[in-house]
Amino acid sequence: MKLWSGRFRKETDALVNDFNSSIPFDQRLYREDIEGSMAHASMLGEQGIISCADAENICTGLRGILADVEAGTIEFSADNEDIHMNVETILTARIGEAGKRLHTARSRNDQVALDFRLYLRRQIDEIVEQLLHFQKVLLQQARQHTETVMPGYTHLQRAQPITFAHHLLAYAHMLCRDVTRLEDCRARMNECPLGSGALAGTTYPIDRFATAGELGFDRPMGNSLDGVSDRDYALEFLAACSILMMHLSRLAEETILWCSWEFKFIDLDDAYSTGSSIMPQKKNPDVAELVRGKTGRVYGSLMSLLTAMKSLPLAYNKDMQEDKEPVFDAIDTVKLCIPVFAGMIETMTVHPENMRRAAGRGFINATDCADYLTKKGMPFRDAYTAVGNLVYYCQEQGKTLEELTLEELQRTSPLFETDVYEALNLENCAMSRASFGGPAKAEAERQIREIEAFIQTRENV
Repeated sequence: MKLWSGRFRKETDALVNDFNSSIPFDQRLYREDIEGSMAHASMLGEQGIISCADAENICTGLRGILADVEAGTIEFSADNEDIHMNVETILTARIGEAGKRLHTARSRNDQVALDFRLYLRRQIDEIVEQLLHFQKVLLQQARQHTETVMPGYTHLQRAQPITFAHHLLAYAHMLCRDVTRLEDCRARMNECPLGSGALAGTTYPIDRFATAGELGFDRPMGNSLDGVSDRDYALEFLAACSILMMHLSRLAEETILWCSWEFKFIDLDDAYSTGSSIMPQKKNPDVAELVRGKTGRVYGSLMSLLTAMKSLPLAYNKDMQEDKEPVFDAIDTVKLCIPVFAGMIETMTVHPENMRRAAGRGFINATDCADYLTKKGMPFRDAYTAVGNLVYYCQEQGKTLEELTLEELQRTSPLFETDVYEALNLENCAMSRASFGGPAKAEAERQIREIEAFIQTRENV
């Protein structure tokens, strides 16, 4: 018999029962459900709403259920619909009448809202931990390549000289924002919906501040309608995960390019590559490709929940049962992608000589050449035109800018002197870009220290 069956006179159709049931996926909330129920029972006892003996009996029974679930000796039933009713049914079977008092001053609406927040809060902490480790991997690689010159690109065309450290640190900075986005999301979700009831609170003298504090929340949610109907925190979490996956996907795309024979900037470790069933020479970047593909899956989770929530009237609607599967899938996907991607980056082999060779073609020191003339007194726009003419001449002659003779350079401008070759040297070009955030070695080292401090601040909490 279902716990809500009092006003019904027919059994639920078997197909409807399966359709309505959420236990196949929401059973992963068992720990949060039990933690929330223990806090609720303790508060009921302290407020004299139920006896202290019943409250203690309930908490003892719930601790036993938690131990048995984790030991794998409990099997949940679809007949009990969801994790909340499964736990309550098992509890009542074990401790009798006291178990029936647990749901006093509570609804499944505020119960599920509580469980979901508790679960997401824990998952955010775990994802942040993974991101901090990934940042350490990026910093480890960056430290080794503060002087490894490579071409920086715009429009996938060689643009200006940078270092490999500078490129990797761009992603380390992106991950800083991913971490703070998740932290912001966690801070905003850290309000407790328990005590909102079905939608209108309760007539019992509950202490919502006590349960909120017991469960580690900053405060109770301020409106009971909002308490049961809000899923902003889940949407914000999915949005943060989508942006995070976009960052991984961008680095995945570059990794795929870099390990191709056309670039050959890196080689991926055999442990993070796969082969072909027919072409024996192939070494495929499947990890990077899968991360790129799974990004769309996380985007889909966000769109799924946005669509489910877009026209729901207050307060709770059964549509909101569709919140968990996309969030769970996004969590599983993100937590799978980050560590395997970090391992791939940590074990890759970098080819500085190929990066330097690529930097030597494409006239990526043209801006430096124009800056040289500007520093000699020529207006930048005139210098820009002069160097553009030099590039055209180089293309006709099959030369690079630094291969031009001083005589050839001076045909364009008498401002060119022998020190121009120092200005055109690619290593000098990269290292002289010492403006804040630039690729110069000292700046790269500053960025590394800054991100190390960012990581340590969070690990020392």
